[in-house]
Amino acid sequence: MGIPSELRDMWATRRKGFLIASPAEEQKILRTKQCTDEGVRAGFKAASIACVASAVPTLVAVRTIPWAKANLNYTAQALIISAASIAAYFITADKTILECARKNSHLENSLRRQR
Repeated sequence: MGIPSELRDMWATRRKGFLIASPAEEQKILRTKQCTDEGVRAGFKAASIACVASAVPTLVAVRTIPWAKANLNYTAQALIISAASIAAYFITADKTILECARKNSHLENSLRRQR
């Protein structure tokens, strides 16, 4: 069962394509990867901070406030904490990537004008 090795090798070599990227395209791809990596790092930092910032009051509230003690089980607590972390990650990563792309766009425009 499965894909024969001859077909697999043929498909693998076909996928690479016959086009060669220009140096400008390679630089653009590199800058895009750097923007994505920067966004992931910033998002992770923000998510870590948001996790702590939402976990402490949630856990304190569950132990001290009678309504929270009665109505927020472990699943609800985890949902509150993870929702804050996920939101912080995606918002920060999106802002960082867009900011980096805007910088690259300005850089590209200024290089075109110099020519």
